[in-house]
Amino acid sequence: MAPTLSTAPFRWPDGERLVVFGRGCLADAPELLGAAGYQLLTTPRAATAAPEVVAGAARVHEAPPGRVDEIAAALRPDVQGELLVALGGGRVIDVAKALAAADPPRRVAAIPTTLSGAEMTAVHRHAAGVPGDTAHVRPAIVISDPELSASQPLAELAASAGNALGHAAEGPLTPSANPVATLAALEAASLIATALQPDPERPDRDALALGALLAGYVIGSTGYGLHHILSQTLVRFAGVGHGPANTIMLPHTLEALARRAPAAIGRLGTALGTDPSQFAAKLARLAGVERLRDVGVSPEQLETCATEAANRPELALTPPPAQREELRELYQAAW
Repeated sequence: MAPTLSTAPFRWPDGERLVVFGRGCLADAPELLGAAGYQLLTTPRAATAAPEVVAGAARVHEAPPGRVDEIAAALRPDVQGELLVALGGGRVIDVAKALAAADPPRRVAAIPTTLSGAEMTAVHRHAAGVPGDTAHVRPAIVISDPELSASQPLAELAASAGNALGHAAEGPLTPSANPVATLAALEAASLIATALQPDPERPDRDALALGALLAGYVIGSTGYGLHHILSQTLVRFAGVGHGPANTIMLPHTLEALARRAPAAIGRLGTALGTDPSQFAAKLARLAGVERLRDVGVSPEQLETCATEAANRPELALTPPPAQREELRELYQAAW
């Protein structure tokens, strides 16, 4: 199914949120972020790509590698102000959301530099020490410029696209699925597939950026289940990068999802123009990460991850919920 949406720039007021998309829209950042100064969370790579955003900050905080809950707790005493701007990938954006949730009222503006989709959701871990029932935060301003959001080198971009495709695949299968999110998921999948044709070595980065934005909208609307639990557990307990974890697992989790919802995964295949698991395997090859053993996961860590994943209540969002044995088999298949 060819995508029906253009990648032309747009502004999308969505409740309390404003989403701005399009090549060159980073130039709108001063207008959207205001002149009063803001606290900026970023990384060295991202800061280099958007010096005007750095220049407008009252203070710049580097979000180091690590776990979101721990990074947010460490930064919390030093981060002040009403507007937090996250310039970076999913980890940076999630840290900003966690900081805003920890000390309200605060707003988050997200300027993504990967295809994580984190800018479109209120999904994040809380800062360590913050009660679990604290309200989550969704960015109020999203500035998605493909020159930034799809700026990664090819292998990393393919891994990030695998994460986005995972959003589009499993969002429509949760109990919170709805027609709008399902339509967005199919359009996202079509955009991602089209972006890699005819030459996956020279992808259409604008199409990838819009596909990831829509896929992020999906997961923000519906929640997530089996695939993301398996992937997130690898990140947390085996030290695998977020993009690689998603991309390695996706060919295998898609088969598990197809057993549960064959019609829905069939529609996903129509949108992709090919078998979803085969397309996901192509993304993994393009990313250069096809097996868990290749990214340093040991057999012992497979057991730990299977146990930890089995304890996640979100498994119920992919009915019937997987048991430990199935989780272990999926990890083994990907190893």
